[in-house]
Amino acid sequence: MPELPEVEVVRRGLETHVVGHNLNHVQVWHPRAARNQPGGGAEIENLLEGVRLTGAHRRGKFLWLSTDTPQHLLVHLGMSGQMLIKDHPEPHPHLRASARLSSGKWLHFIDQRTFGYWRATTADERGIPLPVAHIAPDLLDPCLDIPALARRMKSRSTEIKRVLLNQEVISGIGNIYADEMLWATRLHGRQNAARISQARLEELLLAGRRVMEKALEQGGTSFDSLYVNVNGESGYFDVSLHAYGRQGQPCSRCGTAMVREDFMNRGSHYCPHCQRRY
Repeated sequence: MPELPEVEVVRRGLETHVVGHNLNHVQVWHPRAARNQPGGGAEIENLLEGVRLTGAHRRGKFLWLSTDTPQHLLVHLGMSGQMLIKDHPEPHPHLRASARLSSGKWLHFIDQRTFGYWRATTADERGIPLPVAHIAPDLLDPCLDIPALARRMKSRSTEIKRVLLNQEVISGIGNIYADEMLWATRLHGRQNAARISQARLEELLLAGRRVMEKALEQGGTSFDSLYVNVNGESGYFDVSLHAYGRQGQPCSRCGTAMVREDFMNRGSHYCPHCQRRY
């Protein structure tokens, strides 16, 4: 699944290519792409036809395009969703929704595994779509209060990796970046958050921000050809990973073989020497 840096790469692409243009000929081609929309695909088409796009925004892993009407286009990429800009309405077996831009180009939502969706929705007083208003700020939010967030994390008596993956505490951190930031600060994912010092938790969050900023510089993390930005270019941050997917390989810090263990129906990757569980 695309994580925060991947979604931010897509947001920046949409900001460049679609903001300032109208959505015309809006069409939802597959019912699962509108499964969260009251009224289904026809309602999305009706609410968004002809609107002018005024901004491209993100909160955690959610994208939305604001408009000159009360309705916004909320997008979740799911596991394989792609928002692509095309010169022509090219046929595609996994096209789920599309719109012709007033620029003459086409916006296509491609989603092979159909876990992603579009939704037309109103926003709260902050401008955040109502369905995602409960989602917490993320590590790339310039207004994020790191010390306050660290205190909130420390108040939770549960595994630190579980806290990192809780989108209502801090959004946008998925399995890949959780493993990377824990490795960077030599913390074991099963260590109890309440037992970690305030200073270490702040260090962890700052490490996560650095990892994500590095991912942004390189276009995001891709282990799957399904992840592409709006121009169809794949991310390649995987070449720089220190923890995720490196089980059996030597730790790039101490040389000990990296370990993978099951955690919350996914895998955790860590160095048993550098990241000891206390």
